[in-house]
Amino acid sequence: MPFGFLLQWLTNLLTVAILGGGAYVLYEWYEGDLVSDRWLYLGVGLLLWSFLGFLPILLLRRPGSDEPRVIRSNRTERLPRPDGSEIHVEIYGPDRAPTLILTHGWGPDSTVWYYPKQQLTEHFRIIVWDLPGLGKSKKPKNRDFSLEKFACDLEAVLTLAGDQPVILLGHSIGAMILLTFCRLFPHHLGQRVAGLILVDGTYINPLKTTILSKLLLTLQKPLLEPLLYLTIAFAPLLWLISWLSYFNGTTLLTTEISGFTGRETRGQLNFSSLIGIKASPGILARGVLAMFKFDETATLPKISVPTLVVVGKSDIATRPFASKRISTDIPQAELTVLAPGGHMVLMERHQQFAEVVQTFSKTCLSLKS
Repeated sequence: MPFGFLLQWLTNLLTVAILGGGAYVLYEWYEGDLVSDRWLYLGVGLLLWSFLGFLPILLLRRPGSDEPRVIRSNRTERLPRPDGSEIHVEIYGPDRAPTLILTHGWGPDSTVWYYPKQQLTEHFRIIVWDLPGLGKSKKPKNRDFSLEKFACDLEAVLTLAGDQPVILLGHSIGAMILLTFCRLFPHHLGQRVAGLILVDGTYINPLKTTILSKLLLTLQKPLLEPLLYLTIAFAPLLWLISWLSYFNGTTLLTTEISGFTGRETRGQLNFSSLIGIKASPGILARGVLAMFKFDETATLPKISVPTLVVVGKSDIATRPFASKRISTDIPQAELTVLAPGGHMVLMERHQQFAEVVQTFSKTCLSLKS
């Protein structure tokens, strides 16, 4: 999301300042311009912070009984696309069970669905896929990272479900992709698609529904868009700086601010931070630019299937009023607010999240049958 992108730029600048400041202080002390040993201690401290700052942050967080980790299925499909991209799809659960297709947010890949894959596969077949350029999916050769392109990819994934109706679930940009899918492929609603689950999403340019929206909208053209193009141009360098930001702990802090409410476990925080910096910053920047053009306000009243809208009460990346607007404008929608929970409510409140998804999906698919 754009708010997360801005936080990443700020952490990158802080990372350069910490590492550069430590190196400069040590150099000046070595040259004799700084004579007190306090400067030596300061320089060493800044360098240690640069590479080990993540340790105290993680150690201060409580451990969980079931910490997320990368799990990949050996039941996979590869879907070549006309634009040169190739979509990596994984399947979990019984083949004949009711099917949920999960679309992740922008930044992570499908391994973010660790808890749903553990908690829902007893009753459902779960199909997950990596968005183009993320995870194991190849990026498009024409550099098209539009929401319309992603919605077309989702339709291709839908073909893997066979003839039975499915539930589409999307988180963050995944929810935005589902709304775009509804506009482009309304004939699938009620036929191939029995219901929608929109999690921590929005219906319009995310800058309009995030925290500090007025300021960010003012800065979109003069600052944010130039920074995004700079990110594309210097992606390899910024990728290295992002990893340094993880090691000094600033990425962990920004992940907590933008995604959680402080009640996450050590593993949830670390997993979410690591999964978010694996992707190329250039690819992420192109996706954020595409989000600025997003507006599916007119699509909401035309959605003709039951819809569950889920949002974390303290989500600052896509504030709850956006989910309330979605649930109000979609005719057959219901809203569930999970508290405490932020933008990563699917992880922070994973038990409650699995329960509401399971209840809605069973009801929705039973009505369809």
